[in-house]
Amino acid sequence: MDVKSRNYLLMNRQALEKDIKTSYIMDRMISDEVLTLQEEERVKQQNTQKERAAMLINIILTKDNNSYRSFYNALLHEGYCDLAALLQDGIPAVSSGNRKSSMDGMTSHVKTVLCEGGVPQRPVVFVTRPELVDAIKQKLCCLGSDPGWVTVYGMAGCGKTVLTAEALRDHHLLEGTFRKTCYFPGGVHWVSVGKQDKAGLLIKLQNLCSRLEHDSALSQRPPLNIEEAKDRLRLLMLRKYHRSLLILDDVWDSWVLKAFDNQCQVLITSRDRSVTDAVAGNKYEVHVESGLAHEKGLEILSLFVNTKISELPEQANCLVRECKGSPLVISLIGALLRDFPSRWEYYLKQLQNKQFKRIRKSSSYDYEALDEAMSISVEQLNDNYKDYYKDLSILPKDVKVPTKVLCILWDMETEEVEDILQEFVNKSLLFCDRNGKSFHYYLHDLQLDFLTEKNRNQLQELHKNIVNQYKKYYKLNTPVPSQEDCMYWYNFLAYHMAGANMQKELRDLMFSLDWIRAKTELVGPAHLIHEYVEYSSILDQKGSTVRENFQEFLSLNGHLLGRQPFPDIVQLGLCQPETSEVYQQAKLHAQRETGTFYLEWINKTSLKNFYRLVVRPHRDAVYHACFSKDRQRIASCGADKTLQVFKAESGERLLEISAHDDEILCCAFSADGEFIATCSTDKKVKIWNSRTGQCRRVYEEHSEQVNCCQFSNSSGQYLLATCSNDTFIKIWDLNKKYCRNTMMGHENSVNHCRFSPDDEYVASCSTDGTVKLWGVRSANELKSIEIKDFFKNVDEQPDDVEVLVKCCSWSRNGDMILVVAKNKLLLFGVKTWDLLTQVIMSYHSTIQYCDFCPDDELVAVALSHCSVELWNIKSLSKVAYCRGHMSWVHCVTFSPDGSLFLTSSDDQTIRIWETKKVCKSSDAVLKSELDVVFHNDEVMILAIYNQKHLQLINGNTDSVIIQTGAQESPISCCCLSEDLKFAAFGQESGTIKVLQLLDGKVLKSREAYKTSVQHCQFTSDYQTLISSAHDAVIQVWNWQLDECVFLRGHKEAIKAFRLLENSKLLSWSFDGTVKVWNITTGNTEKDFACHGGTVLSCAVSPDGTKFSSTSADKTAKIWSFQSPFVLHELKGHEACVRCCTFSHNNKLLATGDDKGEIRIWDMLTGALVHSCSPVTVDEGEPTHGGWVTDLSFSPDSKILVSSGGYLKWWNVNTGESLQTFYTNGTNLKSIRVSPNFKVYVTVDNLGILYVLQKM
Repeated sequence: MDVKSRNYLLMNRQALEKDIKTSYIMDRMISDEVLTLQEEERVKQQNTQKERAAMLINIILTKDNNSYRSFYNALLHEGYCDLAALLQDGIPAVSSGNRKSSMDGMTSHVKTVLCEGGVPQRPVVFVTRPELVDAIKQKLCCLGSDPGWVTVYGMAGCGKTVLTAEALRDHHLLEGTFRKTCYFPGGVHWVSVGKQDKAGLLIKLQNLCSRLEHDSALSQRPPLNIEEAKDRLRLLMLRKYHRSLLILDDVWDSWVLKAFDNQCQVLITSRDRSVTDAVAGNKYEVHVESGLAHEKGLEILSLFVNTKISELPEQANCLVRECKGSPLVISLIGALLRDFPSRWEYYLKQLQNKQFKRIRKSSSYDYEALDEAMSISVEQLNDNYKDYYKDLSILPKDVKVPTKVLCILWDMETEEVEDILQEFVNKSLLFCDRNGKSFHYYLHDLQLDFLTEKNRNQLQELHKNIVNQYKKYYKLNTPVPSQEDCMYWYNFLAYHMAGANMQKELRDLMFSLDWIRAKTELVGPAHLIHEYVEYSSILDQKGSTVRENFQEFLSLNGHLLGRQPFPDIVQLGLCQPETSEVYQQAKLHAQRETGTFYLEWINKTSLKNFYRLVVRPHRDAVYHACFSKDRQRIASCGADKTLQVFKAESGERLLEISAHDDEILCCAFSADGEFIATCSTDKKVKIWNSRTGQCRRVYEEHSEQVNCCQFSNSSGQYLLATCSNDTFIKIWDLNKKYCRNTMMGHENSVNHCRFSPDDEYVASCSTDGTVKLWGVRSANELKSIEIKDFFKNVDEQPDDVEVLVKCCSWSRNGDMILVVAKNKLLLFGVKTWDLLTQVIMSYHSTIQYCDFCPDDELVAVALSHCSVELWNIKSLSKVAYCRGHMSWVHCVTFSPDGSLFLTSSDDQTIRIWETKKVCKSSDAVLKSELDVVFHNDEVMILAIYNQKHLQLINGNTDSVIIQTGAQESPISCCCLSEDLKFAAFGQESGTIKVLQLLDGKVLKSREAYKTSVQHCQFTSDYQTLISSAHDAVIQVWNWQLDECVFLRGHKEAIKAFRLLENSKLLSWSFDGTVKVWNITTGNTEKDFACHGGTVLSCAVSPDGTKFSSTSADKTAKIWSFQSPFVLHELKGHEACVRCCTFSHNNKLLATGDDKGEIRIWDMLTGALVHSCSPVTVDEGEPTHGGWVTDLSFSPDSKILVSSGGYLKWWNVNTGESLQTFYTNGTNLKSIRVSPNFKVYVTVDNLGILYVLQKM
């Protein structure tokens, strides 16, 4: 062991022996293989803690430097940071024996690694500081193979970047030898970060991912958001660059590190020592003193003027003192003296007497000499070069600019520009980074601050000049991705236009769909949205909403613009309101692009969105979200194991924490908003600082998953209630490490718990079917209610079905408590525990969550069928029906003042709603079952409205022509006669009715079935109605004569049927058969045993000689009506084949399956012609968005339209997509197409009607 290290141990021995507990420290030293088991046993044999510590130190003193390092690291890991600090200066250096520059002996391999990793080259004049370089190397070695952070911190200009780059030139770190292990065999990757907003950080991440993927076989698009970039980077570091070092240079903000927190090894340089507080992992620090030692300053000057230190003039000492030890400033003065070696006195006087114009600094850099030094450097340039250098004043901070940008700015050849810039580099006025074959240039932020202030009055003209040069070079074109300068212009052209106050040019750019399409396809929508906000004061004109139109367009369609393949932005624009500038531009584009397939949504005016904000903070289901008490923030958690905190007004993310090892089920703000609690299936409860994201407590006393956590309501009293599958409720005091009370009494999992408003009680809900009330102080059970007693069957006996009590909510005054189970809301009085009232929801949905509005009248209920309902609990009336989510809604919570409520869902979104607005809205919803007649250029639609009404809608005008009164039973299907005189519908009760459309009068009614009617259809003479239900019989009802023929023969329920010519009917069933019937006699004429599984669909060829069948057995088949034998069995689908259709030319058959794939077959040979959707998007979702549910060919058989998650049109000859129409909801059951293939009608799962017309 080094003498220095030994002395530090002996010097601090007394403090060490007094405080340390040896057991865990020895475990770590044994794992480091510096302590043997026998030595551990010797320590354990000592009688007292102090004696054991003394023995351990004696053993360490007999060992080598590795033992010292291991002991030091063990102290850090076990929380003895103060003791580790005592030993820190005694850590043996990890360096080669000599003190020469670490550049000596650097191999070609290391040079290549540094160059490829983007590590900056040495400055023109370099003075080594070996103590600091060795300290950085030593901390890097401390990382070993474990993830962690090394922070090199100090004030700006102190040399952090240069020292870090120098440390990396040690080949022991990057290239192992037969004696030493390579610490970073995966190489190093340098990122200059700087001061960034989220849009800027995304650009940095995109560039890093692009650099790391440069030799990949498959080129990937840039990640479109920070979360995607973080995940891409994690995979690259794990799979391709395992055990590599990531260097983040000049980090200003701790939130930036979240994007790089991927369990890898990271070195950062920063001015802020605490920047790593927000991330987890091993952490090491190296402090770089604010200034160079006086001797080092003299050494730099001596190297610049090529003179020995002893021979420097006496002014040299004064110059170094005036430069305040800044390596940057000393280098600037040194570069001047190299060109004018006789000006020592002149430059010293300029600094001392401040004869240069004093420049007010906008930054926080503490350099009194900076202005003078920068002024001197610039003044020594010749006049032409001064102008060129002034042009650099408008470069963005922390951005490396490609040479070509400056070639365009100065209208010069590359070589000329590089010569000019090299002059600046030589004078330390500019920095150069060589990335592959190209050069990138950048200014230090100190230099940029100087230039910005010096030329403040000319900045607008300078920005204007670069914009004009861009326009001159590119004229009406835009840069393409293969060009070196492409990314610069897409990221910063708007910045320059705003800086030039070129209002017209900026509006023309930002309000151009061409620019939006090009930029979003390259980098996604986030940066554009940021620019709309950033430059709103320039973009907005009085009375104009154009900027808002475009910003809203990108905000609402951002999730679509992240898809691959990239959606047609013109088609998205055509879905905007007709008053929107986005729509107007999209329509002009569509009219110009004559060969492209575009669609108008002609009834879109009826669509209204009642949510105020939609955010997608998570990458998986969102289980819970809640407001802070001041309503300013929202916390959310879910299946992606993260806790997110964002602004309630804008959705701007404030915190993202990888909080647990498994799904997070609940989160809660403390009453004062200072803390957030989370609980998880990993059995842990954690407490977080809501501002910094620091973990303050971890509770691990529950033995199974923790389902709910709720803080008490009183500010300053930090009590937390949690409940778990272990049947216990626990009360925690945040000031203590352990549980304060455990409440035992439930016999099964406890799903939910809440404090009463006065914090005297806790209510809990359990899978055992009970709600219990507990005293907070005593932890005693005060009351228990058997909720199962309120669920009885027709005989008034308790229902045998298990009753899971999901949730409860207190009224504001604490007099009432609301409980939900299955499909019931139950309101109890707390004093008597009598049932005050109950509300029964739809039998088709279960209640997931409920919340009392602070006004004690409204109750919000989250339902499993994707919606939320608001009920007035006093009048027992539903006052609002909120649709928008595309999957189960897990949570609904009011803001503290009741003006807002939020919902969270499996669809990964959180929606914020305005309570008053939704209460004034209609709950109009159409069912997906509809009928359409295309009559004399009009589109007439018969739809089921709010379950119990029929509406006849003119699709051209979106007007309701007829609406029937409410039926006694929900309507399940409907049909329309071609002459628009009659309509028929089936009900869930089994009744079918025929009505006259002229007056809505019911002409005939028949109680036909005991189960819900599934299908109904008129015959061509409209006198007969054919129907089927959830049974094996088809009924042919002549409703005018009131005569009925029953078609019996299927052994299982009818799937669907289709009318043929000459009073024939084709039907198919769950029994795997297809039958042809004579509907006049009721006899079976043909019987085909088609499939082993359910027949899901059938289609008839245009010539009427053949039909096709598709099945759950993953096959499709083609049959002749004249033969019982299959003509072709079509195999290849990997899922249920759900739909099929023949082309009009009688040559092709199209089939669609549940994985989103469409196959086109040759009808005569059974050969596969095309597979239309084999690609999948990044999220793994099929390109068709799920099942393919319906298909239809155009009359010329050249185009195919399909429905599923959305609508798609395909080129039949190539199998390529022509257009995609994204509906607001999903799960489109069918697509109705006009005979001329120009109008398309469908309904999504949100009940929204779409009437689309080909342009």
